[in-house]
Amino acid sequence: MSSNSKREYENNKLAKRLRHQVGAAINDYQMIADGDKIMVCLSGGKDSYALLDILLRLQKSAPIHFDILAVNLDQKQPGFPAHILPDYLHSLGVPHLIVEEDTYSVVKRVIEEGKTTCGLCSRLRRGILYRVAKENGCSKIALGHHRDDIVETLFLNMFYGGKLKAMPPKLLSDNGEHIIIRPLAYVKEKDLIRYAEVQQFPIIPCNLCGSQPNLQRQVIKEMLQQWDKQFPGRIESMFSALQNIVPSHLADNQLFNFIGLHQGQKLLHGGDIAFDRETFSAPFSVANTDELNHSHKQDKRIINILDSRQ
Repeated sequence: MSSNSKREYENNKLAKRLRHQVGAAINDYQMIADGDKIMVCLSGGKDSYALLDILLRLQKSAPIHFDILAVNLDQKQPGFPAHILPDYLHSLGVPHLIVEEDTYSVVKRVIEEGKTTCGLCSRLRRGILYRVAKENGCSKIALGHHRDDIVETLFLNMFYGGKLKAMPPKLLSDNGEHIIIRPLAYVKEKDLIRYAEVQQFPIIPCNLCGSQPNLQRQVIKEMLQQWDKQFPGRIESMFSALQNIVPSHLADNQLFNFIGLHQGQKLLHGGDIAFDRETFSAPFSVANTDELNHSHKQDKRIINILDSRQ
């Protein structure tokens, strides 16, 4: 096999893997229903480009109908190449909106020089995007967070917030008016980096927050990257842990009734093994596309997004 043929084979394999991982996440959490209008938030980074690209490919073959509206928020950062995203979206022929709001000036005015701007920037951006989704009748808001983002958030909350909390693949927005979905929840960041190179997405760097040194998230990211090199499979195992919660073996009184325990009670995950050594089974597979979770009833018809259109 020539080097070009091998590269093409690997690229096709990557595209197929990403499509199946996104399809699996959509199916497992029933993210998209027939008739949905999905607002895909496009920042100009590799993750949101990949999200839009994969959803557009699934839209063409899915056995259900759903609409896509790509939305970019131009925050008026100095030097921001405002033509790149409109040109790209026009070339795709995808319905889109470029929303212009000068949040950059607000952030710079409010936040002291040298302090982290991410928190305020995120809140301002979130409020604007919620408004745009409502104005355009979007039933879901799709964000480009991937598996590594989710695990990083888990550690950020543990290390700095004292909580076992991450980014869920699907949840209501904080104002209760929208359903937020993260179709890239099963996708590795390194696969997205490679996919962006293969697809030659016109990447726009974030200079407002990404250039700030010593951010807590960057510290966590570097720690996880080091673990991934030293202990392959550890990140997968940690993500699997988020899907296999055992409240009776933690310490939250709101999740498990420790106070009401009584002798002889049958526990879903078994009792305390005290000083016995813990045994571990193989990590749970997070990318199983062969089975579809039918355990939750929905008002809308939800089918396997990976099935071909009849």
